[in-house]
Amino acid sequence: MLGLMQDWPLLQSKLIEHAARFHPRREIVTYSVEGPVHRTNYAELHGRSKQLAQALERLGVQKGDRVGTLAWNTWRHVELWFGVAGMGAVAHTVNPRLFAEQIVYIINHAADKVLCLDLTFVPLIEPLLEHLKSVEHFVILTDRAHMPKDTKIPNPLCYEDLLDVEDGVYEWPELDENTAAGLCYTSGTTGEPKGVLYSNRSNVLHTMAAAATDTLGVSARDAVLPVVPMFHANSWGVPYLATMTGAKLVLNGPHHDPQTMWRILDEEQVSVTAAVPTIWMALLKYLQETGKKLPYLKNVTIGGSAAPRSMVEAFERDYDVSVSHAWGMTEMSPLGTVGTHTADTASLDFDGRIDVQCKQGRAVFGAELRIVDAEGKILPHDGVAFGHLQARGPWTAKAYYNRPDDILDMDGFFDTGDVSVIDPDGFMQITDRSKDVIKSGGEWISSIDLENAAVGHPDVLEAAVIGIVHPKWDERPLLVIVPEPGKTVSRDDMLAFLTGKVAKWWLPDDVVCRDSIPHTATGKIHKAGLREQFKDYRFPNV
Repeated sequence: MLGLMQDWPLLQSKLIEHAARFHPRREIVTYSVEGPVHRTNYAELHGRSKQLAQALERLGVQKGDRVGTLAWNTWRHVELWFGVAGMGAVAHTVNPRLFAEQIVYIINHAADKVLCLDLTFVPLIEPLLEHLKSVEHFVILTDRAHMPKDTKIPNPLCYEDLLDVEDGVYEWPELDENTAAGLCYTSGTTGEPKGVLYSNRSNVLHTMAAAATDTLGVSARDAVLPVVPMFHANSWGVPYLATMTGAKLVLNGPHHDPQTMWRILDEEQVSVTAAVPTIWMALLKYLQETGKKLPYLKNVTIGGSAAPRSMVEAFERDYDVSVSHAWGMTEMSPLGTVGTHTADTASLDFDGRIDVQCKQGRAVFGAELRIVDAEGKILPHDGVAFGHLQARGPWTAKAYYNRPDDILDMDGFFDTGDVSVIDPDGFMQITDRSKDVIKSGGEWISSIDLENAAVGHPDVLEAAVIGIVHPKWDERPLLVIVPEPGKTVSRDDMLAFLTGKVAKWWLPDDVVCRDSIPHTATGKIHKAGLREQFKDYRFPNV
């Protein structure tokens, strides 16, 4: 027997319709590419999304066509997300931080019919024009007054001009909820980038789960700032989340410096925000140097990589800001876990609570997780056993776009590439990437734990750990550090600092200083690049 409920497809267009109907005057604020602070609301954004759909149809975009974006977090980019998906096309967010060859590859692989780009990225795309085979129209995301005068882009279209000629009298089509809505490519640190094709259904379900109190916990009373870019794993779904809940949506555009970040947090009274650790490390240093406070901020969600314990402690102790780790990946839309407290962990003392918050958190409903050993045997969630982390659920990819890869096991689980441990209360902690874990004498050493401990040193700006071949132990850890400006850190100083903070046999066999550490296009430490730099390195006395 089947239930007797209505068939109401889960579509992205319904998110913006809901916001326009029930939160029409709630603000969407952008610190724009052109300079001024731009303010609009959900009613206006809904109407302009419909105008955009009309304009794209006039350009020949049909259901299933890909519309590429090279854009910052702005109101126009949000309009593109809703307008493109709403009409049945696919919004393909291109990461401008990729190598030029990768940008060409993913635009051609996706066969983008239209490419929409912010003024910032006009110089980036001009040298690549002859290699872009599928793009028929280039749309500059600006108004007539700011259109570039001497660009090499052929017949560039002005975004605001396109919208101005449309009346917005448009009905969103009633699509199958499994219709593709968004396309995002992995950063491709090994091999070519791979496309993850999100559906309307997966994005809406992910949004509903993200709104829960024990996830990101956003309400209509919040002002939300997603610093994580919209071209990086859907901006963790935060623009959708703000729209569904009617929260004030604050967008920082191209601005990421700590002075502007503090100004935005203060002027717009932001209560909830999300970004990678490097953003918060820079902001924390700025706060400490200037004595400024964060009177409105309540919750910070950190993802992308683990945050140093010292940073979590400082936000909690000095600024009364709750910090939660989140873990996920492009293939998971991206949320898998969030580090909110349970009734038991919330009652712990300060150090105990921080211990919990330094983990990646508990699984969100809709993200089923397990850990397995090298032979695929399921391991217990006892806080001791660690193995390969696998996931499945309604917003986890089952295949890559236009690739033959079989990415699921016999049980339908996706191998995340992470090595982790899960404790009896369900808190998961990443110990390493499977390709980065250091195998020493038959035991595993977590490069992530070593890095987090090293960054706690007051004179260390950044740290990375890689395994170096050792004749007796197979591999031993090498610690690479970037000191704070004007500071020096010796090998002996660092080893003394780490003693007692990690297992004795985990202590690095050597410590080297560098001016910088390579990063991927998504801001993570580029371990492959670091291993290439040190491919000829040998430990002293070996």
